[in-house]
Formats: sequence, structure tokens, C-alpha cells
Amino acid sequence: MRNHPGHSLETESDLPNPSLVSVEIRSAQLADVPALLRLINGYASQSLMLPRTELELCESLRDFLVATESGELVGCGALHFYTQHMAELRSLAVSPTKTRSGLGQMVARELLDAARRYGVDLVFVFTYVPGFFEKLGFQPVDRGALPLKTWKDCLRCPMFHACDEIALAYMVSPGAEIYMGALPPEEAPAEGTPVLPILGAPRILEKG
Repeated sequence: MRNHPGHSLETESDLPNPSLVSVEIRSAQLADVPALLRLINGYASQSLMLPRTELELCESLRDFLVATESGELVGCGALHFYTQHMAELRSLAVSPTKTRSGLGQMVARELLDAARRYGVDLVFVFTYVPGFFEKLGFQPVDRGALPLKTWKDCLRCPMFHACDEIALAYMVSPGAEIYMGALPPEEAPAEGTPVLPILGAPRILEKG
């Protein structure tokens, strides 16, 4: 479970929120790590996100954008690259004080803009709130169509044996679907059949 920051994202308003005028979105810095840990692991304690350690955040810090207001971290999201054509949007979270504000969409759009600048063809996401991402232009896809490498975080997920997340993809480039089944040669399994998560029924979240 990698991206879902609670059903607050699903109920965000599509209208511009004046309260976001003072919000700044920038690249994460090492000084942001303690606040990132509190935000992400706060949702992880509710089984809504994959927990992260300080080491993991430091290693992947360059993937992250953070949203700050008056010096306080109020949101975050990451763009993690898998191949030269494909990236995952993950660890998208907003502070409970910013739910329903549109901040989640604001961060997600900045990450999609970053994908365009890097030349990524396709961005995918695993989520419990497909409606939120569909508003941004994501489309549902078969989880099995994504490269096996995308499952590398799943082994330590509490829901590994009953995965109920939904996969969606954003086509940055026309025809980018061709990259979904591509597995880098160096990542191809040498022998045997790889173990994949057992897919469970999608979770139905109540809207607040």
C-alpha cells in the first residue's frame, strides 16, 4: 500500500481554494525528513500507506516534492523512476489540516509536470481512491500489465496476500501503453515463476 493518504483525497474540491495561496511546493530537503516521517507514518499507522524509515526517505529524497505553508510541511508526493519510460507517483499525502482543500491535486499536478520535464512517457499509481486520480487524467489499467519491478515494495506490505489497490496510469506521451509490459533485461527473473501479490477485492471507502 503505497499512495493512499486516506479518503480525504477522494473528497477534495475541484474549485480553487483561497487557503492554498500561501502554499509553496518545492523539492524536498534533508531537513524535511522528520516531518515527512510524521506525515507518511501517521497514515501508515492507519494501514493507509506503506510505512517509511528514515533511511528509505533519505535514499529516495530526490523523488519527493513537499508542500509547505509558513514553514510547516503540509503535504508531499514522490515520482519514482522505474525505466527511462515509466515512473510511479507515490507517497502522496496531505496534512489532516488540509484535507478537502485541493492540495493533493496541486501536488500531483506538479509531479506530473516533473514527469513531462524528465521525458517520462507513462506515470502509474496504486491507490484506493481511483476517482481522485481519474480527475487528473489517469485511466484504470490491469495491474498485471505493469512490469514486475513495480511490485518490489509489496513484499513488506501488510496487504501482500490480499492486495486490494487499484492500478491507474497517466499517458504522458501518446501510445505510451506499449511500455507497460516492458521489463528491463537486467530485472528479468533468472529462473522459476516470480511470486506476485494475491489480488483481493477492491476496498470500498466511505466518503466523509
